[in-house]
Amino acid sequence: NIPSVSEARTEPDLEKIVERQPDLVIGAKGFHDKALQRLSDLDIPVLTAEIDSWSSLRGFTTTLATALEADAKPLLDRYDACLSETPTDSPSALVLVSRQPILAPNKNSWAGDFLAQFNVQNLAADLQGESEFDGYVTLSAEKVIEADPDSIMVVETGEDLLSQLKSEPFWNQLKATKEENVISFDYFGLVNPGSLASIEATCEQLKSEL
Repeated sequence: NIPSVSEARTEPDLEKIVERQPDLVIGAKGFHDKALQRLSDLDIPVLTAEIDSWSSLRGFTTTLATALEADAKPLLDRYDACLSETPTDSPSALVLVSRQPILAPNKNSWAGDFLAQFNVQNLAADLQGESEFDGYVTLSAEKVIEADPDSIMVVETGEDLLSQLKSEPFWNQLKATKEENVISFDYFGLVNPGSLASIEATCEQLKSEL
């Protein structure tokens, strides 16, 4: 029964927010900047969230707990538990999040940092390139073939990306596909943190399938 103030990637309805007389408004950096500034000008307390690494997740959790006068420790302990017993020797991998264009996360993304925590050799980690999404690079089919990862992680967003990739001429040329080392991951957890439940589910999947 909580009223919605925005949908999908539309700008939030500031009038609806003000009507609710919130004690705190939390928004995403880069997307809600204008809205948060206008609310701040109205003396409404705001917090800007940018979760692109485990350290930023921990930092924002602590900041939010302070603002709410809550105890951050239970959540911080669950983060630590999630990253316990990570593999010490993991395969090389590419994470593919779309087909046209082929996008993969580098080290400057939540997904890239997640892989680093699990000692996965992300073959796109140090690549830079033009992309509308921060922390992601566009790969050509030739670049994927050249990388030839031990494992491919396909991120599903409801569009059956794996089936799309299987139709690409380069797909069957890869070591990972020949050896059936292709793993499907949910968008929430690996690309977008989503929730603590989705983060923990991704941790468990990485531990069991790497």
